[in-house]
Amino acid sequence: MDFLQTTHRRWRRLVIASLALVTVGLAGCSANSSEADKSYGIKDNKVALSTAQIKKNLDVKVLTTRQDKQKKATATYKAAAQNSKYTLDDPYVKVNPYGTSPLSALVTFSTDDAEKVSYTVVGKTDHTSITNTVKGGYTKSHQVPVVGLYADTTNKVKITMTNKNGNTKTKTLSMKTGELPKYIKSAKLTVSKNDKDKMSIGKNKLTIMNRTTKEPFAIDADGEVRWYDTNYSQHTIEQWQNGHIMILSKKNVKSEVYNDLLETDYLGRVYKEYSFSSKTSSTDAGTGQGSKKAAKSKKETTVIHHDLLELPNHNFLATVSDGSKYKEDTMIEVNHKTGKIVKVIDMKKLLPKSMWSSYKKGSDGKVDWLHQNAVDYDKNDKSIIISSRNQDMIMKLDYKTNHIKWIYSGKKKSSWPKAYRQYLLKPTKGTTITGGQHGLYLLNNGNGAKASSENIMLYDNNIDVTNGNKKTSGKYSQAVEYHVNSKKMTIDQTWAYGKSLGKDNFTSVIGYAEKQPNNNVLIDFGYKHKGAESNVIEVTKSGKQVFNVTMKNASSKAYAYRAYRVPFYSSSYQFDATK
Repeated sequence: MDFLQTTHRRWRRLVIASLALVTVGLAGCSANSSEADKSYGIKDNKVALSTAQIKKNLDVKVLTTRQDKQKKATATYKAAAQNSKYTLDDPYVKVNPYGTSPLSALVTFSTDDAEKVSYTVVGKTDHTSITNTVKGGYTKSHQVPVVGLYADTTNKVKITMTNKNGNTKTKTLSMKTGELPKYIKSAKLTVSKNDKDKMSIGKNKLTIMNRTTKEPFAIDADGEVRWYDTNYSQHTIEQWQNGHIMILSKKNVKSEVYNDLLETDYLGRVYKEYSFSSKTSSTDAGTGQGSKKAAKSKKETTVIHHDLLELPNHNFLATVSDGSKYKEDTMIEVNHKTGKIVKVIDMKKLLPKSMWSSYKKGSDGKVDWLHQNAVDYDKNDKSIIISSRNQDMIMKLDYKTNHIKWIYSGKKKSSWPKAYRQYLLKPTKGTTITGGQHGLYLLNNGNGAKASSENIMLYDNNIDVTNGNKKTSGKYSQAVEYHVNSKKMTIDQTWAYGKSLGKDNFTSVIGYAEKQPNNNVLIDFGYKHKGAESNVIEVTKSGKQVFNVTMKNASSKAYAYRAYRVPFYSSSYQFDATK
C-alpha cells in the first residue's frame, strides 16, 4: 500500500474502500481523549457572530438547475444504451456529450455476449496515449466515457472488447474536436523538460492546471491540452472518492461571484449543485496590498476561497468567510445530501484574540488576519491540519472538540499566551520556518499510520507575512516535507526543493507541492514573476528535474493556483445514463 503513503490526499482516498463504511462519528471519543478534554486550558473567545448567524449568512442550498438542463441529453444517452441496434461496428458516438467538456466523448453499443471494455486515445508521441478500462466488468450493454482527446484534431480512439475466454476485438473510431477557447489557447505552454520514463504519468495521468480564474484544463507530458471544462472555476477543483470532481464555478461566465459548487464528471454531467449566498464572498485582491481602487478593479469574488475536501462520511469541509468584517477564517462541514451546514469552525474562537482583534484591514476593508489556504482530514486520530498564510502558521485540531493538538509558527514562544505554549512544536536544527505557505496535507494518512508520527507536505512561499523568516524572505520558494513527532513535540524538515532555483522561482502567493507514487514531487510555482507565468516542475527525490512546463498566463489572475497529477479517470468512476 505504498501508494497511500505518497500521493496527494485528494486522489489517495479513492482507493480506501473502508471510508465508504464510515457513516457516523467522525471524531469518536476515547477515555484518553476525555481526560485530555478536561485538562485543555484554552477557552473559546467571544466573537461577533453566532454559529446560527454564520449558517444564515452562507445560506447553502441544493439546486437542480444544471441537472434539469441536462435531462434531455441524459434521456438521449439512456435510450442509446438501451437500443440494441448500436454495435461495436456501428456505435453511438457523441463528442462533448454535455456541452461543457469538449475533449471528451460518450460511446455506447451492445454486444451479444458479455464483454469487458477498455479504450485508448492514441497519443501523438510516446507516453501520451490515455488508456482506461471501463468499470462494470463483463456486460452486454456498454457506455464508454472517453476522456483525453486532443483539441482541433481528428482523434483516433481504439475500443477493445475482451470476453471471458480472453478473446479480444478492437475497433478504431475517429472523433473530431474543435479549437481551444481563447483563455486556454492564449495560455502559452512551453515544455523544457519531459523525461517521460521517469515521470509519474502511468497509463492515464494528466496534469491539471487548477487556475485562479477562467477554464481549468489538463495537459499531458508534451504540454498538450487533453481536457478542459468550459465552466470558469476558481481555486477549487477536487476529485471525490467516486471519481466525480467538485468544481467551484459561477452562474455564468459573466457573473462576478464564484458561489456554485458542482459535483460533475470529466464528461460534464452534473450530479449535484450547491449554491452559496454571495453575501460572504471575498477577494484576495484586497489582502493588505494595493489601493482600494485596485481592489475594486478585480471584481471577481469567491465563497469557498481556497480549499475543499471530502470527509469520511462523504460530507465536505470547505474554507469560507463568515460574513463579518473578518474573512477567510472559518470552515463549514456541509451534508452532501441535503446541503445543510452541520458544523462551523470559527478560528477567531480558537486562537489568541491578539492575533485578530487589531490586525490591519486590507484595501477591501476586510480583516484577513488568518487567510486559511489549506485543510486536510487526518484519519489517524480524526483531526484536521490547516495552513494559515497570514500567520505563517500550520496547526492541528481535534475535529470533534476543536481543541488544538499542535502549532508550528515562527512566532516567539514568549509572545503566545501561556495556555498555548504547550502545543508549540520545536523545530530540529536546520528545519525552516514556514512563510506564507500553501497546500498543506498529510502523506501517511490512515492505513495503520501513527497519529503521533506523521509526515506532511507543503509549499513554502518563504515570505515573511507576520512570523516568517525575515533573513530569507523573498529569496526563494520551495516544496518542503516535514516529520512531526507529537510525543516529543518536534518538527523535522526531511526534504526540500526550490532553494537552488533562487529568486527567479520565488512566489509571494499561491503554489503547491504534490508527492507522487514513485516519490517524485510535482511543484507548482504558480505566481512566478508576480503572476506573469506559472512554472510546474516535477523532481525526483534527489532533486533532478524530469518535467518542467511554463505557462504564460492568459489574463489577470489566470495563473495556476495548484497543479495536480491526476488519473483521467479513476478506477472508481462509472458513467451510467440509465441511473
